Amino acid sequence: MTDFSKYFLMINEDDPVTTEKTVIEYTLLKTKGTEKGQIDWDESTMKAAIPSEHGNLNHVCRVTDGKGNSIYIKQAGDTLRISEDMTATLDRNRQESEILQLEEKMAPGMVPHVYFFDTTMSACGMEDCSDYEVMRDAMLKHETFPRFADDISTFMVRTLLLSSDVVMDHRKKKELTRRFITPDLDDITEKLVLMEPYLGAERNNVFEPNREFVEKELYQHDALHLAVSKLKFNFMTNAQALLHGDLHTGSVFIRKDSTKIFDCEFGTFAPMGYDIGNVVANLIFAMDNGIAGGDQAFADWTVQAAADTIDLFIRKYNSLYDEAVTEPMAKVPGFKEYYLESILKDTAGYAGTELHRRTVGMANVVDVTSIKDTRKRLLAERTNIIAGKDFILHQEKFMSGRDYAEAIRRAVAEAEKTL
Repeated sequence: MTDFSKYFLMINEDDPVTTEKTVIEYTLLKTKGTEKGQIDWDESTMKAAIPSEHGNLNHVCRVTDGKGNSIYIKQAGDTLRISEDMTATLDRNRQESEILQLEEKMAPGMVPHVYFFDTTMSACGMEDCSDYEVMRDAMLKHETFPRFADDISTFMVRTLLLSSDVVMDHRKKKELTRRFITPDLDDITEKLVLMEPYLGAERNNVFEPNREFVEKELYQHDALHLAVSKLKFNFMTNAQALLHGDLHTGSVFIRKDSTKIFDCEFGTFAPMGYDIGNVVANLIFAMDNGIAGGDQAFADWTVQAAADTIDLFIRKYNSLYDEAVTEPMAKVPGFKEYYLESILKDTAGYAGTELHRRTVGMANVVDVTSIKDTRKRLLAERTNIIAGKDFILHQEKFMSGRDYAEAIRRAVAEAEKTL
């Protein structure tokens, strides 16, 4: 019997045979014969396999049997998969599991179910969503999802507004804020997203043919640096709501009839607009790929989906606010509108920083890096840089979906002129 009373990394990509044996033993220990009777495994047919691709942070193994049962075991390592030079607390698995459980209560059916989490092994057992596709992968094939804007806006308005001081008991929120603030993961966001793309960090990944443009437009722009510094300090000090923290299309499982959000390791209390802006930016990355591939219909859909996401968020915010608000001072006439305006300003700003960091920062996005033609990639990158600057420098102008759609199309046209 393996001793699971002390932490060790049980999911090892370099040793799949030992990993399978150990993970199956662990899965049975955690999910078979429990009080909840979670999974009735057929032990003789159980298998455990490491997926060919999974995220930048953690280690994942899928466990199945001949009866159709399945579960994902996810474990945190003491270094990050993206880089062994980067570390993060092992407690991030507990944090992600607890956040998913909270999100499941606030937005039922929109996150994978967590069967258990284990603070000793820094691991959890999570619903197998392999009948879904990762949204980024699907959009790289230029698939469209007509209900995405409706689904993602529902998820965001419910998880964000219901975890804010407008609704949540203030003592409970402060306790959760303490529980879900993770300094080392927040530090990654504060540096990789909200600083390094503007200061020319050594670990930035700049497409060499675009270096001069990047240096001029991002590294040497004082007004942009001032605006981003304000966004950075807003992120660090404004514990507005419980964020997913890394809400991009690679963190979305999707089917034509359903959407589930996963991978909230970066969950933290910070400005709502950070999550919303990340969604908008990642739809723009998909648009880049559509334009490069000559699929204008797909590109148009991504722009419309971004616009619809904003407009649906606003509509649902107004409805849920009236229904759920508990804070007396938040019921003062005019406060609801003031609060929404601040969220929308932040949304624009953080959409801009996501566009920039995924274009020139350490972690580029495959929607753009997979574009083989140099001119088309330059168009994509410059579109992102121009649109991102517009969002950051003119946050107050982005109060509707139409404002975004017009700005995105304007950025494409301006980028074309630079080539």
